[in-house]
Amino acid sequence: MEIRPLAIAGAFEITPRLWSDDRGTFLEWYRADRMAELGIDFELRQANTSVSHRGVLRGVHFADVPPGQAKHVTVTRGSALDFVVDVRVGSPTFGQWDSVLLDDVDRRAIFLAEGLGHAFLALEDDTTVSYLVSDVYRPDNEHAVSPLDAALRLELPIPAADLVISEKDAAAPTLADALERGILPRWQS
Repeated sequence: MEIRPLAIAGAFEITPRLWSDDRGTFLEWYRADRMAELGIDFELRQANTSVSHRGVLRGVHFADVPPGQAKHVTVTRGSALDFVVDVRVGSPTFGQWDSVLLDDVDRRAIFLAEGLGHAFLALEDDTTVSYLVSDVYRPDNEHAVSPLDAALRLELPIPAADLVISEKDAAAPTLADALERGILPRWQS
């Protein structure tokens, strides 16, 4: 397993070693000991799966800190462009993002620490995304910023006219509006 830090502090790309033979492929997509080597104590509280059509854009979602919700995300079928967005007020990379292609070929995963924003764009029909998360879903603690915020400039390989976005995400504030409303988490170095 290879773990590479992304451009946003607290986010990592995880590339597993694949063992393939005539039966298929085996891999370890999560290892607590490897996360601990990075100083990450990831306590699993919930696991989620979403299945999306091509062009579905979910996010940018984040939770209040504390308790926050760290995420370990992978694709088990299809492909998605996964984004980590720094929405932490005071962070040196506030408003910046990085992305990782998650697919059922290389089987990469992405880890996002508490306080980071998360979004993904399904690139194929029936793209299946599985998440391990550090806290249960708490609707009152969940927030979003618009994935189409012109200030974020997420590089989406599917034209805007072809995107499918939930009403909640479409109505989400821009990053500047979320900052003004005081709903963004704070950077904790």
